[in-house]
Amino acid sequence: MLGAPDVLLPPGDLVLVDADLLASQGLRVLLLGRAGMPVDAPGAPGEVTPAALLVIEQKIRDDAAETLRYFAAQDVELKIISGDSAVSVAAVATTLGLPGADQPVDARTLPDGTAPLAGRMAAASVFGRVVPEQKRAMVKALQAGGHTVAMTGDGVNDLLALKDADIGVAMGSGSPAARAVAQIVLLDNTFAALPHVVGEGRRVIGNIERVSVLFLTKTVYSVLLAILIGVAQIRFPFLPRHVTLIGWFTIGVPAFFLALAPNTERARPGFVPRVMRRAVPAGVVVAVASFVTCLLVRSGGEGTPEQDSTAVVITLVMIATWVLVVVARPYVWWKAALVAAMIGGFLLCLLLPVGQHVFEFDTSDTAAVAVAVACGAVGMALVELAWRFSFVDAGERRPHRDGGSRGPDGGSRVMASHR
Repeated sequence: MLGAPDVLLPPGDLVLVDADLLASQGLRVLLLGRAGMPVDAPGAPGEVTPAALLVIEQKIRDDAAETLRYFAAQDVELKIISGDSAVSVAAVATTLGLPGADQPVDARTLPDGTAPLAGRMAAASVFGRVVPEQKRAMVKALQAGGHTVAMTGDGVNDLLALKDADIGVAMGSGSPAARAVAQIVLLDNTFAALPHVVGEGRRVIGNIERVSVLFLTKTVYSVLLAILIGVAQIRFPFLPRHVTLIGWFTIGVPAFFLALAPNTERARPGFVPRVMRRAVPAGVVVAVASFVTCLLVRSGGEGTPEQDSTAVVITLVMIATWVLVVVARPYVWWKAALVAAMIGGFLLCLLLPVGQHVFEFDTSDTAAVAVAVACGAVGMALVELAWRFSFVDAGERRPHRDGGSRGPDGGSRVMASHR
């Protein structure tokens, strides 16, 4: 017989003392013994006579501790569940600095039922002698507690837990069955790839949200402005080339860079309501301010159509650029350079003779330009207030300088790892 000493031998056997001493050093210990009856007989193996202890030294990857620290910094709780001795698993986890590793739990002492199991899971980090059914129960208990659970494993014993977890992660060298049920397969067999996986997912989700606010804002103000102009039965203030220019400097070019930028902000539920809560008020402000500018500059009746259009474009670009300013937060040097480049590009098109000729701008009417700037400034202030109020109304924290933020619930994520 070859197996775990504390499983094959009765409690109190002197060999278990040596086995526990070795396990406490982080070594994997197996018992080689002679069974008292055939292994396929009912009630096998019967009384086991110890012959030798096989001691296997476990190699810890150099990047393991750094990976655990990364997830701890991201508010991810780590639970190590293993079929090995709880003492051995705890010794290895302690060397990695895992919180709570000094208090391992033997899974054979865990209670049945989701609620009691969830309580024990919350109180401990290391579990040994876990059978496949318990791994599955542990995942369900954590999910019942409101956690999002990622399960890593490589063997057939992990199939049930991998399948039921929110995210199943299998090793490339693991069993074909484990790789088949997992959503992520680590081809290089190292957990060090997981921070990159998390970072890439956050980058995609976070940047899509930023860019969506820009595009939806344009949709809102385009539709609303068209309705207002139609109801008022006045000439549409923009030429097609104006719309192209506005799209260049307030959406197209900035969205390209923002979509590819690093983003460590934690993904949160409520994508659509959050985008709508920020884009719709901004779009309404842009449309109303542009419409008011159009009415004011035309009420004088002295300006040319080019001068009136120029004033409305100035107002719209000012407010739409401020939408870009708030969406791009928090700032690093390249974001500041991007916003400055967009403002500079528009000013060149507005003020240079070649730009005025191509886009039919006329800034000679200083009164109309002053009205446009005033309406734009008011609109920028309203966009800023609406943006700040969107966080307060939802009970959210604005993103910090490093891009991270947490929701009001402070909910945690849990990664259960098979060792």
